[in-house]
Amino acid sequence: MNQKQFSEAVSSVTVRDTFWDPVMEVTRTQMIPYQWKALNDELPDIEPSHCIRNFKVAAGLMEAEFDGRVFQDSDVAKWIEAASYSLKWHPDENLEKEIDDTVELIIQSQQPDGYIGTYYSIKGLENRWTNIMRHHELYCAGHMLEAAVAYYHVTGKDKLLQAMIRFVDYIDSVFGPEEGKMHAYPGHEVIEMALMRLYEITKEEKHLRLARYFIDERGKQPCYFENELETYHNEYPWKDSFFQFHYYQAGAPVREMKEAVGHAVRAVYLYSGMADVARETLDDSLYEACQAMWNSIVERRMYITGSIGASAYGEAFTIDYDLPGDLVYGETCASVGMVFFAHRMLKLSQRGEYADIMERLLYNGTISGMALDGKSFFYVNPLEVYPKKNEEVQAFRHVKVERQKWFACACCPPNLARLVESVGSYIYTQREKQLFINLFIGSEAEVFYGENSAYITLETGYPWNGKVKLVMECESGREWDVALHLPDWCREFELYVDGESAQYMQSEGYLYLRQCWKGRHEISFNMKMEVREVRSNPKVRDNIGKVAVMRGPVVYCLEEEDNGADLHCVEIPSHAQFEETYRPDLLGGVVTIKSIGRKMMLEEESPLYLEDGWERYEEKELLWIPYYSWANREAGEMIVWVRKH
Repeated sequence: MNQKQFSEAVSSVTVRDTFWDPVMEVTRTQMIPYQWKALNDELPDIEPSHCIRNFKVAAGLMEAEFDGRVFQDSDVAKWIEAASYSLKWHPDENLEKEIDDTVELIIQSQQPDGYIGTYYSIKGLENRWTNIMRHHELYCAGHMLEAAVAYYHVTGKDKLLQAMIRFVDYIDSVFGPEEGKMHAYPGHEVIEMALMRLYEITKEEKHLRLARYFIDERGKQPCYFENELETYHNEYPWKDSFFQFHYYQAGAPVREMKEAVGHAVRAVYLYSGMADVARETLDDSLYEACQAMWNSIVERRMYITGSIGASAYGEAFTIDYDLPGDLVYGETCASVGMVFFAHRMLKLSQRGEYADIMERLLYNGTISGMALDGKSFFYVNPLEVYPKKNEEVQAFRHVKVERQKWFACACCPPNLARLVESVGSYIYTQREKQLFINLFIGSEAEVFYGENSAYITLETGYPWNGKVKLVMECESGREWDVALHLPDWCREFELYVDGESAQYMQSEGYLYLRQCWKGRHEISFNMKMEVREVRSNPKVRDNIGKVAVMRGPVVYCLEEEDNGADLHCVEIPSHAQFEETYRPDLLGGVVTIKSIGRKMMLEEESPLYLEDGWERYEEKELLWIPYYSWANREAGEMIVWVRKH
C-alpha cells in the first residue's frame, strides 16, 4: 500500500440539512436526556441501569454491591460520546456540566494503577482479567477511550483523556507479546479502533503497537479463551453451538478468516480496527483480510437495508445468502458498526462501493432503530412482521412490532445517538489535492488547511430528490480535484460547473472534476431519482419471486396502517407503475409511492390444502412508505419483500 492513496475525514463540518437536522435535534433533545435519566435510574417504568450508582460505589461515595450488566460502564461512555458530539453543533452549558461531573466521578473511581471498571473495582480487583472472554473489561475500556477522544476533540478538555491514557498504560503493562504479560485479546472488540483514535492524537508508538497486538494475537492456536475456561472454570455458553470460538472471531487468526462469522457487532468493530491498523502500518495482508470480510458481508450476508446479523442465536452471522426477513436479528448496533467499517474502508481506498453502503445504512438500517420522536427504540430491525406470530411464537419473540422505551441491555440507543450526532464527519474525505463528497448531506465545511484552505457549502434535498449544489470559495488558485460520489442507484445525471456542462473523469464510483479553483465556483449535480424494483440473488431462498421497492437510497415497505392486513397476500404486476408524492404531513415529511397491485382473497372456511386454481384476487391500491419510518403509527403488519406476478 502507498501512504499517499489514503484519505482523511474532514472534521470542521457543520450540518445544515433538511433531513438530518430534525434527526439530530430529536436525538439531542430527546434521546440524550432520556439516556441520562436511565443512567441515573430516574425512569420508573424501565429496569434500573445502576450505571452512575456503580461509579459512585467504585469511587467510595456510597456503599452497595455492583448491580446491572457486567458491561454497564459502556453505557456511560457512549452517552458521553454522543453528548460530546451534540455540543459541537449545539453548545449547551448544562449538558457540558453534566459531562464534566460524570468525568470527575469516573476519575474518582480510577484505581491507583490506572484501572477503570466498576465491576471488579467493587467485586474484587484480584479477579481482574480472569474472564476476558465474557466480562467486557477491554470493551468498556474501549468505549470509555472513544468517549474521552470525542470530548477532547469537541471541547479541548483532556481530563478524561489523560485518565484513559493512564488506563491504557496499565493495559499495556498487562497485555503483550513479552514474557510475563498475558497473551490475550478482548472477548468483545472495540478497543482496537479506540486505540487507533488515541494514536491519532498522541502519535505514541505504544498505542499503535497495542492495537496491532490485539489484532495479531486474536485467533492464534491454541485458543486463549479455551485455556481461560480450563484455568478459571468459567461458563462457556457456546459449547453446543456451530460457531464455537468463531462467535468471538477467535477461531482463526484474522488474516486466515475467509468469511464474516460470529457475533455481528463484535465482528464489524474488529474489522474497523483492522482497517485502521492496516492503513497506519501499510500492512497489505491485513488490508486483504479487511477486503475479504467486506466482500463476505456485502456480497452474501447483508440485508437490503444494510442490516447484518441474520440469527437471534448469538446475534450472529449465519451462512451465505441466509437472509430471512421475519426471523432477522439485524441489531441496530451492528448497522452502526457497519457504518464505522465502511468509513474506514473508504479512507483506505476511495471507492464508491464503501460510500454506497454507508449511504444505504444511514437512510435505512440505522435510523430505523429510533422512533421519529426519539422516545422509543428497536434493538432488532425486521423486514417483515406479523404481530400474532411475533407475540405468540417463541422463535419470533425477539422481533418486536413496536419500538421499546428502553432495554436492560441498552447498547443500541446510545450507539445510534453517537452516530447521528457525528454524521457530519462522514460526508467528506480529502487528500492533499483531492476533496471527496461521499454523502449528500447539507453542510458547511472548511477543507484543506492554511493558505490552501477552501470553504464549501453543500445544499441538497436528499434523499427525496437528487439535486445537489456545491458552492466553493478558494483564494489559493491551485489545481485540485472535486470528486462527487456517483451512487450505485443512479443511472442518469447532469453535471455543471458555473452553469457550463462539466468535463469529468469517472473512476471507482466517483466523478472527478479537476481545474484551478480560485474565487467562487458553483457545481450543480442533478441525479435522476426514480422508483426501481430490486431483486435478490436467487440464492436468497426467502426472496425468490419477490421484489423490494427503492427510490434513491431509500428502501420502502408496506404497512398495515395504509394497506390493510395479510400483506403476505399482496402481489405487484410485472410492469408496475409508480406514483411518487412528497407528503409533508406524513411521518415527518416523506416521499410516498403509490402503485396498483392485487391481493389474494382469503376464505375463512377454506380447507388447509386446496387444488390448484382456487385463488381469487382483488385489485388493490398500495401505498409504500420509507422503511425507516415504519411503526410510528398504529402497530400492525409490515413487509419489505413483495411477491411479483
